[in-house]
Amino acid sequence: MSDLFPGFEEHTIEGDGADIFVRTGGSGNPLLLIHGFPQTGAMWHTIAQQLAEHFFVVIPDIRGYGRSSKPANTADNLPYSKRAMANDLIAVMERLGHGRFAVAGHDRGGRVAYRMALDHHAKVGTLVTLDIVPTIEQWKMLAHVRGAVDSYHWPFLARPHPFPERMIEANADFYLDTTLAAWTASNTLDAFSEQALNDYRTHFRNPDVIHAMCNDYRAGATCDVDHDQTALDEARKITAPMLAMWGEAGFGKKAAASPLDVWKRWATNVSGVAIN
Repeated sequence: MSDLFPGFEEHTIEGDGADIFVRTGGSGNPLLLIHGFPQTGAMWHTIAQQLAEHFFVVIPDIRGYGRSSKPANTADNLPYSKRAMANDLIAVMERLGHGRFAVAGHDRGGRVAYRMALDHHAKVGTLVTLDIVPTIEQWKMLAHVRGAVDSYHWPFLARPHPFPERMIEANADFYLDTTLAAWTASNTLDAFSEQALNDYRTHFRNPDVIHAMCNDYRAGATCDVDHDQTALDEARKITAPMLAMWGEAGFGKKAAASPLDVWKRWATNVSGVAIN
């Protein structure tokens, strides 16, 4: 993995109930990069060196993924809530000496990032989300046929154990490769380096990782929605300057409203752009 992140250091740092594998490199103001499903922190390797020229870059595997620990779940799914994942990374950043930082998150990592900005507004200086709207808003999109078909994995992975786990374990590489390819404009794996794919495959073959990822989605169907609803009920908004980005060939075409229009209901200072 050092070939993917030359000059970066690797650590395992105690989070808030999970041990978190982290890569760090560069210098400057701290920037936390959070990956999504079904990947690992390896997803950032193509831009890590450029970012390290301007920032002290922190790249974790979130709990349940990659080299980080996989805590046992509970009936309420709180151990895999985005709140719990955010608390892990707050603890990691504090142990690295950073009480305030920028954060960017893709997919599930974006959900961790915006939850962090809502729960720990004093910690998050700026926020970037990639290809998401808030979880409660995503479920509303699934009420429409196209959204339900394109995002079938949300209810599938949230089904009770062990149904989705057994289905995926039957051919984990096929599920991973097919899923990743389907989320690209070309519907191929051409956008991914073989080294990164090998990292994803290695961990995705682990039944404990598959189970943890399903628990992530079970939380996304239960307590994460509850936490979003509470924020709405309390009229809490993201106050950090925020940039929302999304792929114009995918996410931007699926939603009835622009992702930026959605985020404007959740954040006081947000801009956004679709990218190719």
